[in-house]
Amino acid sequence: MKRDYYEVLGLQKGATDQEIKSAYRKLAKKYHPDVDPSPDAKKKFEEIGEAYQVLSDPEKKKLYDQFGMAAFDQTAGGPNPGAGGFDGFHQYSDGNGRTYYYSGNGGNAQDFSQMFGDMFGDIFGNGHSGGFSGFHHFSGGGSASDYSGYAQKGSDLTADVTISFNDAAFGCTRSIRLSDPNGAAKTLEVSIPAGIDEGQMVRLRGKGNPSPTGGEAGDLMLRVHIEPKAGFERRGSDIYVTCEVPFTTAILGGEAKVDTLTGQVICKIPKGTQGGSKIRLRGKGIQEMRNPAVKGDEYVVIQIQVPKHLTFEEERKLKELQQLLEKDKRGTFFTDRKTA
Repeated sequence: MKRDYYEVLGLQKGATDQEIKSAYRKLAKKYHPDVDPSPDAKKKFEEIGEAYQVLSDPEKKKLYDQFGMAAFDQTAGGPNPGAGGFDGFHQYSDGNGRTYYYSGNGGNAQDFSQMFGDMFGDIFGNGHSGGFSGFHHFSGGGSASDYSGYAQKGSDLTADVTISFNDAAFGCTRSIRLSDPNGAAKTLEVSIPAGIDEGQMVRLRGKGNPSPTGGEAGDLMLRVHIEPKAGFERRGSDIYVTCEVPFTTAILGGEAKVDTLTGQVICKIPKGTQGGSKIRLRGKGIQEMRNPAVKGDEYVVIQIQVPKHLTFEEERKLKELQQLLEKDKRGTFFTDRKTA
């Protein structure tokens, strides 16, 4: 006994055309022979194909809703015996190691064509669309022509490459050695774009594995890793560096040499600069990979140098400064109280 067609697609009776198409599409992808080659999956694939061809055809659906399976059973003397001979999915072998799955060309064959065209793109990711009658699949020997217009894209390859901090910032060219499916070594010259970040991928179209069915080759996905650079930290397109300044410069102000990606620059230190504060150098960061005209900034994080050893005279002068600062602080305190 065949299962109810609505049950096969996981739907309730009275489902809309869009619900039927969506349910079929989801299940066909799941149980497609190229995705799940098990006998049980193939049986389910044929079952959902049969259910879809009936429920997606307005006339067949109307008969099925009224009479059930009897509407298509010629031997049962149903209400429409001429509608029998269901034109669903079939399988045959040609004796040369090739097995075919196909749908009939009657009724809603064009709808099947479009449906499978969309489904191929989802399963294999090669953008193939419809434009053929029925669906064919072969296993074993044979040529790409056995696919009746469909050629599967070759699988992608993934490789890793490590570059320096500066190469990631400014771009570079690297030679990559790979082995093809036959074990032969090959060398590729790869351009790494400026601004690439850790873990991002560079796609080399057509440099992956060849197609087993005469289609286009897969792609090579090159994952980039970046070596650290002493004194530099990257956050997106911005970079951070640390600059140590004497405590007298932090108090009185002055200048300090700061490292950037393109060399040292003189950075102005304002009076009263606090430890941990940041000075922004506009446009001294890394350019954005997708928009070279846009660059990040460099942030100079100030650290204050405190002397560990003082002479007697230096210590005496600092104590005098401390007394002056405390006196000024007390004077400000009393002035504020009188004002209040």
